[in-house]
Amino acid sequence: MAKLILTHEVTGLGEPGDVVEVKDGYARNFLIPRSLATPWTKGAESQVSAIRKARKARELSTREDAEAAAASIQSKAYTIEAQAGESGRLFGAVTTADIATAVASAGGPSVDKRKIEIGQPIKSTGVHTVSIRLHPEVSAKIELEVVAG
Repeated sequence: MAKLILTHEVTGLGEPGDVVEVKDGYARNFLIPRSLATPWTKGAESQVSAIRKARKARELSTREDAEAAAASIQSKAYTIEAQAGESGRLFGAVTTADIATAVASAGGPSVDKRKIEIGQPIKSTGVHTVSIRLHPEVSAKIELEVVAG
């Protein structure tokens, strides 16, 4: 088992700044190469407090603020234009950055693209459901319409 400090949020594992123990292969082949975690050392403990402080600054301060932002996000309609073929299949895929831009341009709050969960890649036109984590206890589900542009 490898002891690591998470530098980014990993779904099902933890938040940035958490100290976790995972299997050696998962650490060596997935977390460390993608810069999602760093090996734990006594000196790295000081990094943990800095990571947690940065996370607190980015995250909405209270659950009430997050719930208000969720209500605001869910009340709006979101549309993304993408290049598509005749059958409605996109030439690429809709990314989390595209979704964050669509939320901001529709008048919603700025959303970190790492907090957006798509599920399966969006590669066709139509209406898709996307989840946005605003707080550890609050997430908003939005309906995203992808149209050929």
